[in-house]
Amino acid sequence: MKAGMRKLVLTTHLTCSVGWIGAVAGFLALVIAGLASPDPPAVRSAYFAANLIIWIVIVPLSFGSLLTGLVQALGTPWGLFRHYWVLATFLMNIFATIALLEHTQPVGRIARAAAEMTLSSGDLRRERIQLVVIASAALVLLLAATALSVYKPRGLTPYGRRKLQERRRQRLGSSVSTQPGLASSPTQTRRSRAHPEEINRGKTS
Repeated sequence: MKAGMRKLVLTTHLTCSVGWIGAVAGFLALVIAGLASPDPPAVRSAYFAANLIIWIVIVPLSFGSLLTGLVQALGTPWGLFRHYWVLATFLMNIFATIALLEHTQPVGRIARAAAEMTLSSGDLRRERIQLVVIASAALVLLLAATALSVYKPRGLTPYGRRKLQERRRQRLGSSVSTQPGLASSPTQTRRSRAHPEEINRGKTS
């Protein structure tokens, strides 16, 4: 992937991911307000707004974040299956998306019920509590995925270790076959082709 396209994908991914976290936080605040508020108009407005947010904001941003994250992983040396933190981040995002999508229908049902009648504290209480729990879990998963993306902990998967060994053998073979007069610098050659895991090791050693 070219540098310009990589920056564009990264920018889109960050925008969708940050917006997704903010939308889930707003959704959580609304369902908590709908559960705890004793004011029927406030309850009605909270679930109506939560239903709009999940369809108009959360669903598009979640798929945008997953798609751009997949493109970014497959189009850069990090890969999708080479590092545990990349794979874990991707799986967390998938679980958060599935958890929220599975509860789109309950949100709509509660919003319709709140519009048709006055919800008491006991009406649809199980579903309303479940929305708070699911939204809280999704928000924790998204924040954990963000922390993994920032800190990038070490750890190669078996597939990643195999690919790293193949790259090392390829560099060793190319360095042996390259004529000394044509090579710019062995150090520059190693750095330019270095895997992200090797770069991280060099910085921390």
